[in-house]
Amino acid sequence: MRELASLALRHDGRTLRILDQTLLPDEEVWLEAGEPEVMIRHIRRLAVRGAPLIGVAAALSLACLAEAGAAGAALKRAAAGLRAARPTAVNLMWAMDRMTAVLEAGGALAAEAEAIFDEDVALCEAMGRHGLTLFGPGEAVLTHCNSGGLATAGIGTALGVIRRGFEAGLVRHVFVDETRPLLQGARLTAWELARQGIPHTLITDSMAAILLRDGRVQRVLVGADRVARNGDFANKVGTYGLAVQARHHGVPFHPVAPWSTVDLQCPDGAAIPIEQRDPAEVRGYGACRWAAGTTPAYNPAFDVTPVELVTSLLLDRGVVTREALEAGYF
Repeated sequence: MRELASLALRHDGRTLRILDQTLLPDEEVWLEAGEPEVMIRHIRRLAVRGAPLIGVAAALSLACLAEAGAAGAALKRAAAGLRAARPTAVNLMWAMDRMTAVLEAGGALAAEAEAIFDEDVALCEAMGRHGLTLFGPGEAVLTHCNSGGLATAGIGTALGVIRRGFEAGLVRHVFVDETRPLLQGARLTAWELARQGIPHTLITDSMAAILLRDGRVQRVLVGADRVARNGDFANKVGTYGLAVQARHHGVPFHPVAPWSTVDLQCPDGAAIPIEQRDPAEVRGYGACRWAAGTTPAYNPAFDVTPVELVTSLLLDRGVVTREALEAGYF
């Protein structure tokens, strides 16, 4: 494969590496991830994450195995293992199904993985362009989770739109929910915004309603891990509550996703599988624990927001209104 580079993934022509996102913002450590078994572990522990990026990373890992001389049966087993690494983000399944189809047709997996990487970069740029039509001048926006360069091969989905809005002088400030699991907004989104010089303020998830009530936020943009055919979508847990608050306070609410996140085989949000993670993640983080180790905890990684709470869905193909989604756009 040729050399590839993004904020969280690198291939130097020989070795595939990922930026360990569990160590951010304190350390920037790059880990080898060319073997699918290793990549599966990295995906499951969220060292590499973000719906589009895990699809890209899995495809590149499978291509590395092919370039190392693995036979068809081994490649199919590896693709199945990668596909099952996390259940909610459909981009992972989409990428592995695409790679498997190329394998069965006798095609080149390296070329297909490179194409998946390049396409994700282009999809991010398209979302960024279309997103500029949403903003009025000088808006403050609120975002949940991480949907930037750490979650994609390009500039990001929702955070990529925010970045382009800031560069165009349309976005003046970003409020960042800390976001579970693993405080991904606090650790990752704030880190990205600081690198880009975008003014931002970190808040706990429970503070969002105050900002919405007081008119300090003009728009909410979030990513998505799976969009159902009726327009319902899954995103990091807390998104549903944020959508309810935005609707109550009359603030526009927009999920942002590439076409690879749309699952036309999924009829509605009730059919989206929700990943359940280790309860220990609720009781503490790293060496710091704020609840007793025996405390029962509930830890879904995602929730589902119904389409009726969406102002519009921003795709790489353009802006789709709630009315269009409810009328059967897909």
